[in-house]
Amino acid sequence: MTGRAGALAISAVALGAAFLTALCPAGAARAADEEIQVYIDDMSAKGAYGLDVHVNDVLQGRGANVDYAGEQASQGRLRITPEWAYGLTSNIELGAYLPLLTFDDHGHGEIAGVKGRIKFIAPHAADDPFFWGLNFELGKVRRDVDINPWNAELKGIAGYRTGPWTIAENLNVDWAVSGPAKGPVTYQLATMVTRKIGGGGFDVGFESYNGLGDVSHFGRLGRNDQELFAIVDKSFGKWDVNFGVGTGYGRPEDRLILKAIIGVPIGG
Repeated sequence: MTGRAGALAISAVALGAAFLTALCPAGAARAADEEIQVYIDDMSAKGAYGLDVHVNDVLQGRGANVDYAGEQASQGRLRITPEWAYGLTSNIELGAYLPLLTFDDHGHGEIAGVKGRIKFIAPHAADDPFFWGLNFELGKVRRDVDINPWNAELKGIAGYRTGPWTIAENLNVDWAVSGPAKGPVTYQLATMVTRKIGGGGFDVGFESYNGLGDVSHFGRLGRNDQELFAIVDKSFGKWDVNFGVGTGYGRPEDRLILKAIIGVPIGG
């Protein structure tokens, strides 16, 4: 391919994170930048299909400052990822990121890998302001995207709604399943705060993605990836568009990122 233009209960999750830290061999994994999203309790209905298309573009990246020899530079990198979903039950959703497409600064595109997931949201009444759940992902990517080809993530999901406000938190626990440079399990805290504006399906807010490091260097924000996005979410009939403009800080990081998630109506 060529041409870019063509192209939780948090406590329960923390226990799971501790369990994984003890059992998993070393396994560092960077945040999956094919998907920049804070998970909430939205689910495909039982037997229904869904499609979200993730589009992430690094307008001002780190240039030649890469983490390992052969890594694709982030400067100008465009990633387009269809995320397919199927409602297995009313509380369990299966998903597949297929394919993971990446375009470099010269417009050369490649299939970067594939990833699958399973998401659980605990049953709760429609008027219950609290929600929580878990999401597990496993994927394989090209070496120029991640030095470790097989990576996994356990995501804890927790949130609260009150009036026009939605607050959500994800605790992401990442580790490498296989690869030449496995390190310790790493952690990330992802936060979303949005407010509905008017009655036209229009939300505004922010998302924050904060790398917390591993157990040995936990909480040293300046040493890890940190990103902050201003976001808007608007419905257009059965379509939904989430758009964000973000910047990175902390360690040497991408300085200007555009992201979009386009909800495509399929399956009726």
